[in-house]
Amino acid sequence: MTPSESLPATAAARTTSTGPATPQDPADRRRWFALAIVMTAAFMDLVDVTIVNIAIPSITRDTGASFTSIQWITAGYALAFAAGLITGGRLGDIYGRKRLFLIGIGGFTIASALCGFAVNPEMLVASRILQGGMAALMVPQVLSIVHATFPAHERGKVFGLFGAIVGLGAVSGPLLGALLTEWNFFGLEWRPIFLINLPVGIAGLVLGRKFISESKAPKALRLDLTGVALVTLGLLMLLYPLTRGRELGWPLWGHLSMAASLLVFAALIVFERRKADRDGSPLIELSLFRVKSFAAGTAVQLTFGVALGIFFLVWTLYLQMGLGWSALRAGSTGIPFSIAVSGAAGISVQKLVPRFGRKVLQAGALLMIAGLLLYIWEAGRYGLAISPWQMALPLVVMGVGMGLIVAPLTDAVLSGVPKEHSGSASGLINTVQQMGTALGLGLVSVVFFGSISDRLPPEAMGAAFVDAFQQSLWWVAGVLAVIFLVMFALPARPQVHLEGGTDEDTGPGEPQDGEARKEPVLAS
Repeated sequence: MTPSESLPATAAARTTSTGPATPQDPADRRRWFALAIVMTAAFMDLVDVTIVNIAIPSITRDTGASFTSIQWITAGYALAFAAGLITGGRLGDIYGRKRLFLIGIGGFTIASALCGFAVNPEMLVASRILQGGMAALMVPQVLSIVHATFPAHERGKVFGLFGAIVGLGAVSGPLLGALLTEWNFFGLEWRPIFLINLPVGIAGLVLGRKFISESKAPKALRLDLTGVALVTLGLLMLLYPLTRGRELGWPLWGHLSMAASLLVFAALIVFERRKADRDGSPLIELSLFRVKSFAAGTAVQLTFGVALGIFFLVWTLYLQMGLGWSALRAGSTGIPFSIAVSGAAGISVQKLVPRFGRKVLQAGALLMIAGLLLYIWEAGRYGLAISPWQMALPLVVMGVGMGLIVAPLTDAVLSGVPKEHSGSASGLINTVQQMGTALGLGLVSVVFFGSISDRLPPEAMGAAFVDAFQQSLWWVAGVLAVIFLVMFALPARPQVHLEGGTDEDTGPGEPQDGEARKEPVLAS
């Protein structure tokens, strides 16, 4: 990332913060406590995205929720999250990342309590939407705080940890949800999947106030309300029809809305360009897309989100509704995947990317494709008699592939972004990922449910779900093939550059303590 404030050591020359010594000072251990806090918050959000799916049968039995309500319990969070991410990132730039992080984690904790104590489906849907909105304030600050707190030579290690957290959170949600639902604490059935956030959120709020240092953009910015309105409108026009399309029979207005959303996004680009020229405070810093690593990385994030959106939902439906497995059995099946993702993510940035560069990410895409093809074969070979241990090999192969992608991709996307725009950049990265996930969820109606008849007898349901699962995995494999090709636009190989200088992929750096540091980054 290019220059901006880091945590101050030498007075107010760097930021408006009044935190501890510079992050470059090895004696400053506070930053590692801050890292643990923000990573825990990121993990809490990631788990909450997936934890609900596994508890859907319990929620339906207990609340009498209709299919529409269940759909909005899962989609309402994603819609609010995606619509507010860029705004949340910019608010952090303006008012302080620590402040917005604390507001977000506090609001997320309150919303989790409202979800846990919801008395009807309508209250649960509303609380989930609030939860997604609060996550949109909290999550963009995570990468911004990391970038403002850690020097460049430590960020590879930190982003490796972040990639491991992403992989662990993605699969731990179903397992944790299964355990909490099956154990039925105090007869609460599904409610502990939300209530577990309360002690974690309160601890994060208290410790965050103590250990996280404040940072802002070095120049005064203003919130771009018109940009906020256009982003929110465009996303809703795209995502709402995708979310409800199948339920409503894919009406004409839905197609028109999705097409018109492109016009809204075009208007947003025009307005943001004029806003940047006029007062330098656009919601979306379009100059970021002139950074090669950022432009290519966001394209990969979008398509990767599509693949994950399809796979995880279809996988949950296949295990529980197709194979008829219990929540606990379905959730525990993902353990090999989770371990593989975390292990591969931990070594990809530190060991593999500095030596092999972009090839590591491309190898990850190919491994995921190989795992999917193996899964397709096993699903057809064993049918309804397939067991968790038979799924272990394809899940491990896929998990290693995903781990090789998630950690270095984050580092590659953010490596050339100016720190003063880090909040906006991280919000945009997360928004692109969520847009991809939403597109994937919308495609589930076509690639999965589109091949299942609404009038199937119960005895034919299992076989139909197996066939639909296999068909869906072919789609995911196709998307990953596209990702492999898009990755050719990423920087090709690691190159050592002086952070105080410039190169074609990164902006001017900021040497610390009077001495330029060397940092390995991907460069073409």
